[in-house]
Amino acid sequence: MKIELKRGAIRLTVVLFAAFLMALNIQTFVNAGGLYPGGVQGLTIIIQRICLNFFGFTIYYTPINVILNIVPIYIGFRYIGKKFTLYSMIMVLASGFFVDLIPAHIVTTDPLLIAVFGGIFQGLSIVICLMVDATSGGTDFISIFLSQKKGVDAFPIILAANTILLTIAGYLFGWDKALYSIIFQYVSTQVLHILYTAYQQQTLFVITDKPAEVCDLIYKISNHGATLMHGEGSFEHHNRLVVYSVVSASDTRKLIPAIKKIDPGAFINSIRTDEVKGNFYLRPRD
Repeated sequence: MKIELKRGAIRLTVVLFAAFLMALNIQTFVNAGGLYPGGVQGLTIIIQRICLNFFGFTIYYTPINVILNIVPIYIGFRYIGKKFTLYSMIMVLASGFFVDLIPAHIVTTDPLLIAVFGGIFQGLSIVICLMVDATSGGTDFISIFLSQKKGVDAFPIILAANTILLTIAGYLFGWDKALYSIIFQYVSTQVLHILYTAYQQQTLFVITDKPAEVCDLIYKISNHGATLMHGEGSFEHHNRLVVYSVVSASDTRKLIPAIKKIDPGAFINSIRTDEVKGNFYLRPRD
């Protein structure tokens, strides 16, 4: 019980920190550069700027963001995981609260610096969230739902939605801001891709004298099975078994040292996998 409470407290603290970092990024780089993040966050900012520039009144960030997140949050509760969705809701509410609380501050007026460093901080805040099983809401829920539950690649859908957002923003507020927003979103995506590997896959080819132990280890660490293939060395012409498995990229950091511990003479080839069709285990959200 105490361990669960401690984990919950740590998870809550990390989510709140990520929310503060995201809000700080919005009130410095995003608003200073007139940029538009992707997804629900970007739509919220567009609505705020439409109200201010065309109707002359200011509307708070939080209520718009919460309303736009109602459907994604329902999807999260219904199909993904209740605790996962709860902490994501905390992220949505806390980030909105911090955006409305923190005053806008200009760090630099260089649009390229704003786009690059804003994208870095945006990506970092999302990664921090994902590391404790939470998201920043919006399209993250939809993306997880489509990929895990429906087996659909959500990237083209999210990309199309962001393209529409940037087209609207460019038409209303200037194409230069929309183009710099593309750099912002690209940098954010690259940071996410580099630092968070749970949804990436690696293919392992392991030539070993202890194939049974290696297969058991792969299943124990990653919950994935393996296939044994017969091979013959071209030099000594000895028959060897090759263990083949596809695992999450994040698991390879534990697997490779563990395999070398079992069989120091094992030859391991780890290859990045772009696409997997068929049953691939993903740890369910809580």
